[in-house]
Amino acid sequence: MQFNSRGYPFHRGRRLRSSKSLRDLVAESFLKIDDLVMPYFVREKNDEALIKKMPGIRRFSESELIHELGEISKLGIKAISLFPKIPDEKKTHDACESYNENNLVCRLLKKISKEFPDLITICDVALDAYTETGHDGITNSKGKIENDRTIKILEKMSLNFVHNGCKVIAPSDMMDGRIKIIRESLEKNGFFDTCILSYSSKFCSNFYSPFRDALGSQKKLRKSNKKTYQIDYRNRRESIKESLEDIHEGADIVMVKPAGYYLDIVRDLKDNCLVPIAAFQVSGEYSMIKNTAEKKIFDYDKIILESLACIKRSGADLIFSYFSKEAVNLLLK
Repeated sequence: MQFNSRGYPFHRGRRLRSSKSLRDLVAESFLKIDDLVMPYFVREKNDEALIKKMPGIRRFSESELIHELGEISKLGIKAISLFPKIPDEKKTHDACESYNENNLVCRLLKKISKEFPDLITICDVALDAYTETGHDGITNSKGKIENDRTIKILEKMSLNFVHNGCKVIAPSDMMDGRIKIIRESLEKNGFFDTCILSYSSKFCSNFYSPFRDALGSQKKLRKSNKKTYQIDYRNRRESIKESLEDIHEGADIVMVKPAGYYLDIVRDLKDNCLVPIAAFQVSGEYSMIKNTAEKKIFDYDKIILESLACIKRSGADLIFSYFSKEAVNLLLK
């Protein structure tokens, strides 16, 4: 990129910043309501709503979520993602509840399809909510993840969700080859229009802790970790490689997770891929902003919009954020 300038006073950068109208006129990127996806934690009726590590976020029962979706639909939010807290007694070694056609997510999908047919439902495809280990895959007797066995369950899980009304399948498990198998299965079963949003650049991050608490998987993991299947946060090229592979296997959208500390990866994918790029402002990022703002260290409303605008500027086409509903209200002011 060349910069040909005669220098001061012919060049004064401040000219283009001299008024709000002029700044808006030449702004390079804009955060829009259509960019935002609202994630929701859902629960069984008799389970706890409170999420201690995520102030302001709660688990919704089926009836509560339907009421909530009525509100966000009026605001113009077009997409949601669902994350279930499965009761411990339904968590098993083989995660069979994940493909139970009457599980919590499937019951909600049926209701949402009926009440809000135009709402885009994005379903997380991973086994951590359903396994007794808290891992995204099935483990063997030595605690090692069995990749190929896991894929077969993820395939069943995906078909189960789509049969019940899911619009976008979002594998977040990071198993090798799962996009290929899921895409082939969707085609074989006639689901030609179902999108796959792959968590292709999901890093093994410490920012997921509040999410795991909300999902009820943290206590199951104990001292275990997910370093053998999620990307090492020290690596950059690996994330590009994984994303390109997933696109080749049939992903329509690829995801970077987390977002705020990984904006270089978002830009890398934007420059190297032709599919839409998603980014997830994760639970740890949310809780950091929320807790710091509550201590009045900075302005809450302004920091929400800045954090999301920076993710957009880096190249994200859609942003998953627990601030989405609040951000829309701020954008509509």
